[in-house]
Amino acid sequence: MKLARYTYQGETRIGVIRADSVVAIAHLDAAAPATIRELLAGGQALLNRLDLALEQSSAAVPLKDVRLLAPIPDAQKYLAIGMNYHDHAEEAARAGIAIPKNQLWFNKQVSCITGPYDPIYKPRVEDKMDYEAEMGVVIGKRCRYVSEEDARSVVGGYFVANDVTGRSWQFQSPTFTLGKSFDSHGPIGPWITTADEIADPHALDMKLWVNGELRQQASTGGMIYNIWQQIHHLSQVMTLEPGDLIATGTCANVGIALGKFLQPGDVVRVEIDKLGHIENTVAVEPA
Repeated sequence: MKLARYTYQGETRIGVIRADSVVAIAHLDAAAPATIRELLAGGQALLNRLDLALEQSSAAVPLKDVRLLAPIPDAQKYLAIGMNYHDHAEEAARAGIAIPKNQLWFNKQVSCITGPYDPIYKPRVEDKMDYEAEMGVVIGKRCRYVSEEDARSVVGGYFVANDVTGRSWQFQSPTFTLGKSFDSHGPIGPWITTADEIADPHALDMKLWVNGELRQQASTGGMIYNIWQQIHHLSQVMTLEPGDLIATGTCANVGIALGKFLQPGDVVRVEIDKLGHIENTVAVEPA
């Protein structure tokens, strides 16, 4: 199931994607929660009930008539792992950046979250605006001290992300957080693909283009620490809640490695097999 948040005729709704249309959750179950975060917290039984109702519903709206929004705009946490693909770690090492000996985590402040087709703004204080194609994971069940073997059971779904980064600000602080958290630098979407649809999240093709030029391409199997190891590691420290977001790392050929930073007017597209794509235009930050 693909869970989307969107606006239609001036109203914000959540719904289920069906082919080239979307069906509002309210049409499927009037008692269903009003946010995707709450839907995921409702568990598989709720999702199964919605899926059954979807088969019998005719209340679909064409996707071309709606505006897709960030599926989970109200996440409590947005956590991201650095240098987690072998090829990206190697290109960083060639630039003199040591490969971490442990999982390297930082926060993207949730205020950076934006929609799958919304503008991403070039900050007035940052000349080195960069892209990072990433597969995102959303937690579906409240958990702590999760084993690697049980980690799959707490995943609610997956999404496409671009970990937009201000490189100058990133390296001002060893935590990376400031450079990773500019407003609009967290486009996610285009929807949440529930975990039951993805047999192996470590076997998906991930690509990123800038103005039609393919910059990044890798299999999600190129991770150093897989998703189950990431969730296990994080849950040793904190309780993970439904709707918490995790960005699982990027592959080689980020802009800083190529000497190609983003400029106003650039169009950045990230696509992941089975999850869809997001596409964002770089714009001048409004006054």
